[in-house]
Amino acid sequence: MSEYKTLAHEGLWKNNAALVQLLGLCPLLAVTSTVTNALGLGIATLLVLVGSNVTVSIVRNWVPKDIRIPVFVMIIAAFVTIIQLLMNAYTFGLYQSLGIFIPLIVTNCAIIGRAEAYASKNPPILSAWDGVMMGLGFAAVLVILGAMRELIGQGTLFDGAELLLGDWATALRIEVLSFDSQFLVAVLPPGAFLGLGLIIAAKNYFDERQKAQAQPTAPAEKAERARVTSLT
Repeated sequence: MSEYKTLAHEGLWKNNAALVQLLGLCPLLAVTSTVTNALGLGIATLLVLVGSNVTVSIVRNWVPKDIRIPVFVMIIAAFVTIIQLLMNAYTFGLYQSLGIFIPLIVTNCAIIGRAEAYASKNPPILSAWDGVMMGLGFAAVLVILGAMRELIGQGTLFDGAELLLGDWATALRIEVLSFDSQFLVAVLPPGAFLGLGLIIAAKNYFDERQKAQAQPTAPAEKAERARVTSLT
């Protein structure tokens, strides 16, 4: 398997930041009340991850090891500031909805973890690919969890999509179920914990099933042949 395929498999499934490493759970649990919020934070995290990985990879040979972590945090903070200003300018409604969790991307352990574990030891192109795959894996978990909570909590999907994509996205809103009032357990943080637990359980189930199918079946033991030496 090539390095690119290995990074894709690691980021999207085998070593997913949210499901396996359990990193970045604070924003993941807090803002996934709707698909729109989850998608907005997922895209912001993906862009910061790619930008910081590439920059860390480029400057890795000039940064002394003793101060590498503060330098990496400054690089990540610079990209978070850029993303925050862009969201403030072009998606102001979503910017208000996500609130403090946009600047808190700086403290996302998934980003600093990839900068330290991979980008600081590999060339820029591979680091960019690692950032894309890790970001997509993290964003996918955000969107799946957001869809579960929004569907169970208020019976809709893509509610408020116009905050992220513009006025035309109002047509994307789908009302799947009709509720008289919201199901608060799904809307509030306890629903996020339950939903993430179910997603992790589903991943572990598929991993165990795949592992069981990959194991070779043991050959059936042959019955010992009886030897007849005389007949009476």
